Amino acid sequence: MSIWMGGSKRKPSGGKYHYSIPKKKALLGRPPSLTRVAAERKIKKIRVRGGNFKIRALALSEANVYDPKKKKTVKAVIEDVLKNDASRHYVRMDVITKGAILKTSAGPAIVTNRPGQEGFVNAVLTEYKEEAKTAKTKKATKKKKKTHKDRKEKKVKEKKESIAQKVKKAVTGEKKK
Repeated sequence: MSIWMGGSKRKPSGGKYHYSIPKKKALLGRPPSLTRVAAERKIKKIRVRGGNFKIRALALSEANVYDPKKKKTVKAVIEDVLKNDASRHYVRMDVITKGAILKTSAGPAIVTNRPGQEGFVNAVLTEYKEEAKTAKTKKATKKKKKTHKDRKEKKVKEKKESIAQKVKKAVTGEKKK
């Protein structure tokens, strides 16, 4: 089934829109390329409107990284995707999109272009520090929610301790006061 970029068939109220023009090929969409980190560069050439071509990157291994301090651009090897705000799953899948933070041989860099549309990666070095846990998650890990099993173990432990104390009293011959 194809993707149509022409809008919804239905109004928010549930009624139907009545279009004066039929669907056109120009309004046809495509699935995302999901550019990934790989050892070799893989690209796909796509014909678009007006007979033009788009070079769609499917897999990339290098990025053009700009260093704002030195004011120079270097070609760096992409090692990993550290963060991707487009989707949390893209980090595990190593998908590169605009705004993703990459781990490169030059250092952490943020992607400034759309590699799925242009066929290459441009990035700018950043001072990104990977935070293992935020303050909110640290509090959550400190306070462990007591489960039924934990409470049961505590009761059993208290019972054993009280029995041990009774036995000790009986052996030593202490009287109740």
